[in-house]
Amino acid sequence: MPRFKFVARDAGGKRVEQTVEAANREEVMTNLRRDNLTVLSITEAGGGGAAGILAPAGKKRLPTPHVKAEDLVVFTRQFATMIGAGIAVLECLDILMEQAEDPGFKAALRQVIEDVRGGADLSAALGKHPRIWERIYVNMIRAGEASGQLDIILVRLAEYMESTEKLKREIKGAMTYPIISLTMIFGITIFLLVFIIPKFQEIFKALKVDLPLPTVMVLGLSRIMSTYWLQGILILVAAIILIGWWKKTESGGYMWDKLMLKLPIFGQLFQKVALSRFARTFSTLLKSGVAILGALEIVASTAGNRVLEEAINKARDSIRQGEPLAKPLAECPVFPPMVVRMIAIGERSGALEQLLEKISQFYDEQVSATVEALTSLIEPLMIGIMGLVVGGIVLSVFLPIFKIQEALRRK
Repeated sequence: MPRFKFVARDAGGKRVEQTVEAANREEVMTNLRRDNLTVLSITEAGGGGAAGILAPAGKKRLPTPHVKAEDLVVFTRQFATMIGAGIAVLECLDILMEQAEDPGFKAALRQVIEDVRGGADLSAALGKHPRIWERIYVNMIRAGEASGQLDIILVRLAEYMESTEKLKREIKGAMTYPIISLTMIFGITIFLLVFIIPKFQEIFKALKVDLPLPTVMVLGLSRIMSTYWLQGILILVAAIILIGWWKKTESGGYMWDKLMLKLPIFGQLFQKVALSRFARTFSTLLKSGVAILGALEIVASTAGNRVLEEAINKARDSIRQGEPLAKPLAECPVFPPMVVRMIAIGERSGALEQLLEKISQFYDEQVSATVEALTSLIEPLMIGIMGLVVGGIVLSVFLPIFKIQEALRRK
């Protein structure tokens, strides 16, 4: 009977290497999965390496990976399907590497295969490539290795990333129209002030007519923009650079995030997005077996808002001291009373991850509804702003003409 050498990890994450007799590789795989072992590789003793696994390559500088979120979701889905079908981890990675189109992604997967074959945990191997696999991804894989439920964890990861990407698309959809509209308004205004208004200024000067205040203001603004356009561009660029630098500082970033949550139209949308991301990430990590303190640390680092991050870090300290999670969250204005109460109920009942999932679903629906409402509100608002700005400029130009016509009628 053929002999097969396998490398696997048990439920505690310990590496197991043995040689067994079996009719074929499928029988070995079935027996190992029955013993709750995560199979890394199976090779026929005395024969070649595992089918399809490449030999270690020389140390080379890896090309920069350009992996889209959709590609990573597909990778995770396929990985979960193959693991669930009983294919060894190394063989799964090799198949996924062969079909990867991006050279950087392919090179990173090749490096992961080498590291896992050399005895590293899959999570540790993935963690060496943070540009592709973020911290939450690596920690959930680590939890899957420890629990022996890697295929289930991968499915949860794919669902989490799909939900996150859907939320991002909705936010981009809500922001695209006002950004394009404001850009057009800004461009039309500059064109009128720089190229059109100066011609009228010469006409008014030749007619020697007393100009009304709105016309004087528009002509003055036009003269300033025509004369000091280069200085204006430099000031604008400098302001953008300074704001970018200020946002990167601890106090500046906190103030900026706080300001974003208080914006008159978009503030509520940003708050709902932050709460949805918090609840979804926290729930996914807890369901995957990550300890609550470790989960909160990851949630804080991926919150995307420093106000929220500060509240989550306070919650971690509170739990370390034996206090409930809900108490410090209640002190943060970002968390509504409903969310705080549901978290408190989840803590008491032991169903925290289920209630967090409910919170995430609720705020996902709220974000969708808010985006639709904003889209309906922003369109007439932008049209009104454009009419006010352009109409105001045109009216200021025609006021002196009306004044001249009135003077001619009197004569």
